[in-house]
Amino acid sequence: MIPRYLLIIVFLMFSIFLMMPLKAQDQTLTFMTYNIYHGEDPYNPGNSNIREIADLINTIKPDLVALQEVDSMTNRTKNFNPDGKKNLMLELEKLTGMNSFFAKAIDYSDGGYGEGILSRNPAIFESYSLPTPKGGEGRSMAVAKVKFTNKELIFAGTHLCHEFSENRTAQAIAAEETLSTIGLPIILTGDFNFTHKEKGYELLSEHFLDAALEMGDPENTYSSKEPKIRIDYFWFDRKIDWEIVSVEVLDVMHSDHKPLLVKIRW
Repeated sequence: MIPRYLLIIVFLMFSIFLMMPLKAQDQTLTFMTYNIYHGEDPYNPGNSNIREIADLINTIKPDLVALQEVDSMTNRTKNFNPDGKKNLMLELEKLTGMNSFFAKAIDYSDGGYGEGILSRNPAIFESYSLPTPKGGEGRSMAVAKVKFTNKELIFAGTHLCHEFSENRTAQAIAAEETLSTIGLPIILTGDFNFTHKEKGYELLSEHFLDAALEMGDPENTYSSKEPKIRIDYFWFDRKIDWEIVSVEVLDVMHSDHKPLLVKIRW
């Protein structure tokens, strides 16, 4: 007869074994947002910043990256690329090995200008136009539906109007309303061109958590040389129980904005 204490040990070991797959499903995910100043070094005009941005991404290895001020095959990109026009998202795809998507906001310089997403996992991408009731530059929102193990989420990147607060308010409302119809956990990020004192910030705060604020005293993100204001954000769906592990403003000057990095456990 097998001793009782051996049966207890076997039972405990079997119970631990059964729990291991559940533990393995816990994931720490890394997200990044960066306004890349149309791919040109703002402090050294006429020189590309894409290699430096790709090197940063390759060092950090984020799961998803939202990029703002992205050029695609514009004449402007010829000014800092001796071999001609560049699709900046495809260039970053080649340099990082991630899946890329470009969401054109406007026609510009015989090409396009808008938002981009890089995803380490396969993703379903979509582009949405945002309203401009006061006129000015058109704006877009790039959206990726991505699956991690057995969970899906929506990762959206945008760049709100830099000219009119009325536009920013309308765009914040449109972004939230559009994303809420998809029915999945939402992460919204990008360059929002507002501070916490503006109406657009207040409206988004009703539906989303400001990740940097959740972690304490947020750092400024603009400019990268003299960071005096915070206009780049990560917003997390309030309906989801996210565990925000860290929020970091990276001290690099490849662009006029500083990149923002967030890690979550989900």
